[in-house]
Amino acid sequence: MTISNGYGINKNRIIISLGDPAGIGPEVILKALGAIDSSIEAEPLIVGCKETMEIIYSKLKSQGIKAIANPKNLTIKDIPYQEKICPGKSSKAAGKASFDWLTVATKLMLKGHGRALITGPVAKHSWKEAGHSYPGQTERLAELAEAKTTSMLFSAQSPYNGWRLNTLLATTHIPLIQIHKELTPNLLTEKLNFLLEFCQKFTKEPKLLIAGLNPHAGEKGQLGKEEIEWIIPTLKEWKNKNPRISLKGPISPDTCWISAAKSWKKNVPAKNLPDGILALYHDQGLIPIKLIAFESAVNTTLGLPFIRTSPDHGTGFDIAGEGIACFESMLSAIKLALELTEKNN
Repeated sequence: MTISNGYGINKNRIIISLGDPAGIGPEVILKALGAIDSSIEAEPLIVGCKETMEIIYSKLKSQGIKAIANPKNLTIKDIPYQEKICPGKSSKAAGKASFDWLTVATKLMLKGHGRALITGPVAKHSWKEAGHSYPGQTERLAELAEAKTTSMLFSAQSPYNGWRLNTLLATTHIPLIQIHKELTPNLLTEKLNFLLEFCQKFTKEPKLLIAGLNPHAGEKGQLGKEEIEWIIPTLKEWKNKNPRISLKGPISPDTCWISAAKSWKKNVPAKNLPDGILALYHDQGLIPIKLIAFESAVNTTLGLPFIRTSPDHGTGFDIAGEGIACFESMLSAIKLALELTEKNN
């Protein structure tokens, strides 16, 4: 697939891939762009289907929704699809479209046409129907960017004190039974380094927590021996190399996020809160994040040669086309992408 080079280099441009056209991605993108403060310097380039955006825009306007971006005022890399796609119904055509849009958006980033990439949600089963078998967008991004190691980090800001909750996943889209094969001392050390580097963008000497692998972090070997045999020794070795960093763990997973949860209910002093938490597998980290900050959390991919963020939610097929999708996570994804570009300068 060829890509036009007519966009040039623009230091304010952000590139947004539309996500699955049968889902809520196009809707939340139009809503989020309509809600961005006019003082923020960002010029979006949308990679997707212009007609889809125009149809959704008209529908939202007919429902009385005013704060939405008009596709006529947006720069769009128009890549239409050939087959009919129905809102709320996954399909091969929708999977092909979202896969192609992500691919083009990523190649534009790699050519230097944007300062950050924000991706709309996709359905992996639709990708598979279209012949693209990937656990998620992260793996496709890593393939295109030839990135050897990537990490998924979820970030959200407390509505009370502005404190930022950062949770990095040591392992991501793999079956639960494979975790014991993937999770190693080297991987744990690598992920701690990723987490530290990200948290230091906001705090020079961040406080980090590490969740245990087993219930009650193994209960001193009664409920699993991984903590005793290699997790604790690995953490001690890492701490010796980073003596100025506060590192606590392994902590019982059922209490590791309690302080974060409290900060979403009341104004807990930020000094009492961790700056980063390392979860050892996907659901261990994602369940508390989505319970605590589902409408504002942002997925950030670390290890790519460019900044990439995305909303914390999925395609929302059950509400697609109804105009009721919450855009806060997409708006947060755009804002965080812009903030990270500033911190990287």
